[in-house]
This record gives sequence, structure tokens and C-alpha cells, in this order.
Amino acid sequence: MAPVRVTFRGWTCRVEKQQYCQGGVNRIGLLLKDTRDGEPVAVATVNIPEISLAPGEVIVKDYSENEGMLDALVAAGVVSAPSRAVQLRYVTVYVCACLI
Repeated sequence: MAPVRVTFRGWTCRVEKQQYCQGGVNRIGLLLKDTRDGEPVAVATVNIPEISLAPGEVIVKDYSENEGMLDALVAAGVVSAPSRAVQLRYVTVYVCACLI
């Protein structure tokens, strides 16, 4: 299978699917790495155990240094449009289905 690619803030990245393991719960994590040298560009997701997720869902971080991440991942077909937004204390995160 060919690597999934996404353009984020001028970088062409490959998407690596990883696992968050916390409290006995495994969740999907998405990491973006530069296609030229393999260096990490961004962690696209966050693990917030207090937010309930269905199997195959991820929480996309689209604030601070990740501003624009949601649009980039949706455009590349990596995640679905958000099924819901969750307001945390100072930021909003987005729950999406992981499509890869």
C-alpha cells in the first residue's frame, strides 16, 4: 500500500498511523513526517481519555501550531469531516473517523 500523503503548512508529509495506549485503551494516533527526510512535522491528533470515541475515531488537534490540520487531513482523505466538536477549557478539538 502506498503511503498516504498530506500537505500541511507547505510540507508534503506522509501520514503514519500509530497507537495511543493509556489506561488499557488503544486509540489511533496520526503523525505527519516530511517525505524528503522522514523528520517529524506534526502530531495531528491528541489523546484525551475523557472524550468517548467509537472504534476508528480520532481527535484532531487544530489549534496552536496545528492550525489548519483538520482541513488538510479532510482534503487528503485521511479523516472524515468532524462528527462533533468538543470544547475543552481554552480550545476546541474535533472527533473524526480515521479513513486510512
